[in-house]
Amino acid sequence: MTRYERQRHRMVEYQIRRRGIRDPRVLGAMERVPRHQFVAADLREHAYEDNPLSIGRGQTISQPYMVALMTESVVPRPDDRVLEVGTGSGYQTAILAELAREVYSVEKIPELAERAKGLLSRLGYENVWVRIGDGSTGWVEEAPFDVIVVTAGAPEIPAPLVEQLGVGGRLAIPVGSAYHQVLNIVRKERDGIRKVEGTGCVFVPLIGTFGWKEKGSERHS
Repeated sequence: MTRYERQRHRMVEYQIRRRGIRDPRVLGAMERVPRHQFVAADLREHAYEDNPLSIGRGQTISQPYMVALMTESVVPRPDDRVLEVGTGSGYQTAILAELAREVYSVEKIPELAERAKGLLSRLGYENVWVRIGDGSTGWVEEAPFDVIVVTAGAPEIPAPLVEQLGVGGRLAIPVGSAYHQVLNIVRKERDGIRKVEGTGCVFVPLIGTFGWKEKGSERHS
């Protein structure tokens, strides 16, 4: 094992498995994806710690446990088509790509989108498509999706994302204020949606038509 592989194994064992994540596919993906590749060189020594880390432009790579929790909550299956809102570093994208057939990811910041796209390609993920845009409106041309994962906090669940979720589909999204949210898990049934509220969390604000304005203090109308 390399140094990073040992650190990654400890991360999975102590930060994720022992905190209640049980899905073997999720645990396996967390073991395989090299999180240190998704952060700046000067932060790599901290890549496997139980913290979010800055990736620039006011954005972060999420805490490993939260990535695992959100992923397990939507139960990605091998034939699923996934929409990710907020590519960021590309780390959550890679985890989803390990578990699903196709991953479509939308990022509003061009610099981050291009960086993640290049890294995911270099790491061999051929089942990922990244585009620059307003993730709060989804990716209507590729809908419906089996799974949607939103990696930013929203004031409410964006209606377009619910519309783009297929019947039986699962959506994970932090909902609340710009500074504190609760993880919502939504399942779309033929007769409506079922929503479960989970753990408290703090994500950067979802900026967009169905999210927050740039300052993160007001919603778009």
